[in-house]
Amino acid sequence: MGLEDFKAMVHRCSRCSYCKWIPFAHVKSWRFAKGCPSIEYHSFQSYSASGRLCISLALLEERISCFDEGLPDIVFKCMLDGCCDVACKVCRYDLEPLEVMRNLRFRLIDNGCFPIQDIPLIDNLRKEDNMMMARKADRANWAAGLSLKDLTTEKADVVLHVGCRLSFDEELWRIPQTAVTLLLDAGVDVGILGRDENCCGGRLYDMGYRGEFLKYAENNIDAWRNAGATTVVTTCSDCYHAFKRLYPEELHAPMNVLHITEFLEQLIAKGKIAFKKSLPLKITYHDPCHLGRRGEPYIPWEGRQKKIRGQILVYEPRKPRNNGACGVYDAPRNVLRSIPGIQLFEMERNREFAWCCGAGAGVRERYPEFSFWTAGERIEEAYATGAEALVSACPHCERNFLDALDQRGDSLKVFDVLDLVREAR
Repeated sequence: MGLEDFKAMVHRCSRCSYCKWIPFAHVKSWRFAKGCPSIEYHSFQSYSASGRLCISLALLEERISCFDEGLPDIVFKCMLDGCCDVACKVCRYDLEPLEVMRNLRFRLIDNGCFPIQDIPLIDNLRKEDNMMMARKADRANWAAGLSLKDLTTEKADVVLHVGCRLSFDEELWRIPQTAVTLLLDAGVDVGILGRDENCCGGRLYDMGYRGEFLKYAENNIDAWRNAGATTVVTTCSDCYHAFKRLYPEELHAPMNVLHITEFLEQLIAKGKIAFKKSLPLKITYHDPCHLGRRGEPYIPWEGRQKKIRGQILVYEPRKPRNNGACGVYDAPRNVLRSIPGIQLFEMERNREFAWCCGAGAGVRERYPEFSFWTAGERIEEAYATGAEALVSACPHCERNFLDALDQRGDSLKVFDVLDLVREAR
């Protein structure tokens, strides 16, 4: 599909501004009532979902050009976190604002209009298969000394896909190392692709580079099949979203994909992971956008739309409604609650209505000031719970929180779910 396919949908937007808030029934305070970081940061209509739908219509009707001054800033200064999409679908069933905004990005990128900050990122991607400005040869350094199957020459039931952030961010290497230890101790037949592991492409897709995404997706699927893997487990929420939703949607290649917290939940239930230590810690859990509301599985649909009495739009058969409710929310919380001594306090905006960390869709690399402001808002919400630590299940979220806290001079602790599992064993 292209932007043209969404023209009728763009016309249906009533500009109600519901996309700027979390659903009103879930608002607990004015301070944490907003849902869209972009419009809250800029306070200008064009930076909202409804504003970007207006821009899409203007492009389609050739009233503006991809190269109009200020347009790329409006289009790309958004994490595509999807909170606007969730809020919209509370009261509308016939709009897909997130899909429109992604296709708007595709249109600009296809026309050669992109943020200048992308140049070194894409250059390194094409040379080294990552946007971390690192060497491909160093991708498996995190696994040095671990007895792991090399799936380029061996076969295994489970492939652990670590992802770019955890492969190259040395401060976070403990996360995949812990994942490997837990899986091996539980008797899981697991291996890695090492330096031959590729970028998942999910972030590329959100940034607007659909063609590059497809290349990496095809390579990953081929590598998993060659390794004989029946299950893909990932420690990264961006990778999870790419594998669970984008791969079957774009390439019709369904895989059995689990986030590491889902796998741990299963192992704990089977008694293969047991906790011996108590961790007397007050924590709050941050839902990563790509694991939560954007982590819903892809459900194919073929049908038609029609209007009843020329007015009310309906779909035949009923169309899947991706409103964020079926993302991965319970697994990480169940793992955390199974750890003795842990007290979990929820932030006001949680689950499918969670505020974004600020790192998504290339915003951290393109607009760091905006990215850290967004992270700072979430940190304030975490403080409001009275928690001693902020816990998540996404390395991109954790890195952004760590850097934002360092910039603020704050001392709130940041953990991955795996960190607490390791400490309690």
